[in-house]
Amino acid sequence: MATKSARAPTACTSTENADSSVAARQFVRVMHPFHPLFGRQLLCVGKRYNRYGERLLLQGDGATVWSVPPQWTDLVSPDAEIVMGHGRALLRTFDLMELASLVKRLSDGAALRSRANRKDDYATDVR
Repeated sequence: MATKSARAPTACTSTENADSSVAARQFVRVMHPFHPLFGRQLLCVGKRYNRYGERLLLQGDGATVWSVPPQWTDLVSPDAEIVMGHGRALLRTFDLMELASLVKRLSDGAALRSRANRKDDYATDVR
């Protein structure tokens, strides 16, 4: 009896990443205020998918291709929180909460390392 083996999920598959048809090509503007290409209109030459989701492949000057999340372009409507803030809010509440969580994790790790170093230093001084 033949058994069907489960295939491990991959970051990219050729069918999902090979979308470079002429119909998919269009110009998009990078709207993320901190991106180096902010405000530039670039040719979208395809899409790809990875573990973080969909990415647009935008062709810059010459042969340079940039991988950009669709949320950073004018293809996706602006976030409601940013619209309600009349452009004053560059970060969403969710983004700020994620940042606070990251800072806490990093500072907790630094505190643990610092505590371990102090213990070693104290033991050296006692000897």
